[in-house]
Amino acid sequence: MSKKILVVGGVAGGAGTAARVRRLDEDAEVIMFERGSHVSFSNCSLPYHLSGIVRDCDDLVLMCPSKFAEQYNIDARVKNEVTRINRYEKTVEVKDLETGEVYTENYDKLVLSPGANPIRPQSIKGVNNDNVFTIRNVVDIDKLNRYVDNNNVENVAVIGAGYIGVEIAENFINTNKNVALIEALEQVLQPFDFDMAQIIQKELHDNGVNVVLSDPLTAVNEDHIVLKSGKKIDAEAVVLAIGVSPETELAEAAGLKIGETGGIEVNHNYVTSDPDIYAVGDVIEVYSKIARSKTRLPLAGPAQRQARAAANHIYNIPNKNNGVIGTSVIRAFDYNAAATGLNEKQLKDAGISYDFVYIIPTDKVSLMPEANPLHFKLLYEVPTGKILGAQAVGKGNVDKRIDVMATSILMDATVEDLTESELAYAPLFSTPRNAVNQASLVATNIINNRYNQIPVTKVRELVENDAFIVDVREEDEYEAGHLINSINIPLSELRERTDEIPKDRPVYLHCRSGQRSYNACLALQGRGYDNVINVSGSFLGICFYEYFLDQTTNRNKIVTEYNFE
Repeated sequence: MSKKILVVGGVAGGAGTAARVRRLDEDAEVIMFERGSHVSFSNCSLPYHLSGIVRDCDDLVLMCPSKFAEQYNIDARVKNEVTRINRYEKTVEVKDLETGEVYTENYDKLVLSPGANPIRPQSIKGVNNDNVFTIRNVVDIDKLNRYVDNNNVENVAVIGAGYIGVEIAENFINTNKNVALIEALEQVLQPFDFDMAQIIQKELHDNGVNVVLSDPLTAVNEDHIVLKSGKKIDAEAVVLAIGVSPETELAEAAGLKIGETGGIEVNHNYVTSDPDIYAVGDVIEVYSKIARSKTRLPLAGPAQRQARAAANHIYNIPNKNNGVIGTSVIRAFDYNAAATGLNEKQLKDAGISYDFVYIIPTDKVSLMPEANPLHFKLLYEVPTGKILGAQAVGKGNVDKRIDVMATSILMDATVEDLTESELAYAPLFSTPRNAVNQASLVATNIINNRYNQIPVTKVRELVENDAFIVDVREEDEYEAGHLINSINIPLSELRERTDEIPKDRPVYLHCRSGQRSYNACLALQGRGYDNVINVSGSFLGICFYEYFLDQTTNRNKIVTEYNFE
């Protein structure tokens, strides 16, 4: 006897489940309900319609109902909203939003993938004004784009500096709009650590985005917004990108169990508290492999994997549920940024003992055209060396390095394991010793107490306390910009000038990227210096860390001239 499978919601989770069911069972009756106008679209591509990268909003639509019917024999019903689940009768009530008709469908298995709603805090005055927008689907992005065009909007405020907020800001800048990016917290892109986020903040600032941090939105008016500090910023259009909340109303009304994080609770196979109802995507609560706790992760990749797993389980195909690690990537103008695993704040919150290394190799052989610095941060467990997270920011292919790290985390690899990883190399693509190898070698040295390090976040404190800092770059590099109280002893002269370096106080060494200062540390240790400490991230990391803050605050500079080359 053929099964009847109902799916609530489309896009990655719902459409993925429906398509997988069809591949497993040609005879099943599959009906997919979507209350919006489109059942399958490229959600992550929505911001790129604003700049014309995606020229026509219809291009965002991946599959229409007729194609679902023709290619998959799936009955995809748009503008049909499931309003009630009758669990004991195993039926749902559906409202046709065009005709107003209410009808009932029975099911053998029900899959919930309603997604998540953009947050619109009602505590903000004017948050429901006509010039305030949220972005969830094709209709939303088309509505925003038309409003901006039809009203000759010149000033846009984007509230929230997560991935969507940064992408919207970039795309509006690329149409010559004046853009303010407002973030209530102290940095953009929360998956990244504060030191790594500074690179992206600088890039946004340098491209004309007015980045405002630690200052929440309190009111929206017709032509400006008001922040908590009292600051007013011109804005004829406002985009809220401050996060999403799982759309659990239907599940709650049906008595399904809701998890501690507010998402629908599911088991290993994405079965809810009702054995005949599954849930996938942004609406569910998932398990963090590293933190070993429940979390929510509204990303398309995990949603597609969950969809396949849920469909498999309907047909008794076993699943391997590894939990989630949270791998992501974004472009901000000329820079790319990718992250996987947990960052420092998350590791502290989880009570995990960790350390990290921050290196800045080139992303390809430096002789090659378009070779650029690659900022790479590797976080690992102490004392085991187990990889916990990684972040990469640069103009090159940061994603492939982070993909290696994500796979390593999945396999429970340690930094020692990665020292021997064999990765693709040619001068146009990488360096012989890939950033992944370099970072793991540095981490192994730290674990084995080969030398000591201090992060760039502590350098300002060192300067202000008149610490003994040695810059081991060449003289011309030093003259182009340096820490105000550092002394210049190039690595090439170090062995002849050791009498200038004290043994009775800590000595901090840095170069441009950390490689020469590492060699300087070992050379001095070999000559009896047990007081030398390398600056992780070195001068280039210091420049990026200090620059944005210096441009947006009134604090004293600790660098004579910035040098980002």
